[in-house]
Amino acid sequence: MSLELPTDRLLIREWEPGDAEAALRIYGAEDVARWLTPEWYPVTGIQEMRSILRAWIEASPNLVPPAGCWAVVRRDDGELVGGLSVKQLPPFDEDFELTWALRPDQWGRGYATEAGRAVIEWAFEQGLEEIFAVARPDNEPAIAVARRLGMEWVGETEKYYDMTLQVFRLRPAGQEP
Repeated sequence: MSLELPTDRLLIREWEPGDAEAALRIYGAEDVARWLTPEWYPVTGIQEMRSILRAWIEASPNLVPPAGCWAVVRRDDGELVGGLSVKQLPPFDEDFELTWALRPDQWGRGYATEAGRAVIEWAFEQGLEEIFAVARPDNEPAIAVARRLGMEWVGETEKYYDMTLQVFRLRPAGQEP
């Protein structure tokens, strides 16, 4: 399923092969990679980024919504500023996680929250009953985004990715726990 989801300032869309250079500015940044889960190392060059994008693009048609991996682009100038995904958390059977990664020079502008809200709303429209975000305990910016998205803190666990993580959850309005 192809997704193109506009917000006030952003467009959430499928990744394209031509996004490699812009994506490298996100996933090649140490300040981004050190926070990603599972453990991620900065992408070291354009060929590696092209391979990663190719894998994401090829996997996309096989993912069952709401799972997906998307680029986040500013609507006013078309500049790629980040990436978002909804993916199943290990042990890969029931919990879905919202992830986000933005170029460091785009932090603090509310893009993660704006894009996250749109994808969460879309995921709930696809029938998802709850969505999680996980963050390393000292990743205060990610924890702040999860809270701005209306997610409630569930606790700390080592269940996902074999690392200690803070877990946040959101359910559709009016849905009983």
